[in-house]
Amino acid sequence: MKKVVAIIQARMGSTRLPGKVLMDISGKPMLWHVIERVKGCKKVDSIAVATTSREEDRAVIKLADGCGVDTFAGSEDDVLDRYYQAAKKFHADPIVRITADCPVIDPQIVDEVINEYTEGGYDVCGLSGEFPDGLDVTVFSFKALEDTWRNAKLPSEREHVGPYMGKHPEKFKLGEYVKFNDLGHHRWSVDEESDLRFIREIFSRLYKPGEIFLTGDILGVLESEPDLLKINAGIIRNEGYIKSLKEDEEFLEEK
Repeated sequence: MKKVVAIIQARMGSTRLPGKVLMDISGKPMLWHVIERVKGCKKVDSIAVATTSREEDRAVIKLADGCGVDTFAGSEDDVLDRYYQAAKKFHADPIVRITADCPVIDPQIVDEVINEYTEGGYDVCGLSGEFPDGLDVTVFSFKALEDTWRNAKLPSEREHVGPYMGKHPEKFKLGEYVKFNDLGHHRWSVDEESDLRFIREIFSRLYKPGEIFLTGDILGVLESEPDLLKINAGIIRNEGYIKSLKEDEEFLEEK
């Protein structure tokens, strides 16, 4: 039986901010907040955390177990394989891709993207347009994931799951869900120490145990306190993917 499974990728070995997924935000680890917020999705049937088989990531599995969600331990660098093996294990179709460095992921927006995916009959559909970095969500079919897993070769395509799909509209029916304009300068994901400081400021103003604050609440805080945006301004968006594209060039030169 098909089911909508949100797979959250999480590992301790971040290059820029090691251990970030378990760093404290308002008394709870960042990954805990991501899981609890995804639990607020009405269109998600189950949640799985996909981590690595490294010893240090046993802590990730322990946290996820404590939250009552499924876990899978796989490849550290081949995230595409990790997603594919996890999706196969948990009979996920479609898969909702979420990353553990997005502690303000909005369950309402996740549901809206799932709706768009379903109603449009897409193979792949993601949040698009000028949205805050940190609300990222993509939904794709198991068939699209399996095709990608079999055929994607470049480092960027193995590390980031989605690029191969986006490059092949002849194979996949691609959809976009555009909700925001002029919000692309907002940075709500956590890759650097300054990102963590920013997120902690947001949580200190909005977080209440047992409740989920949403995108509109964050925008309200930033409208009244615009100086908060300066905390992590100037960091390059999608820096990890840009690094992977450079690795692609080296990969192709070696062939």
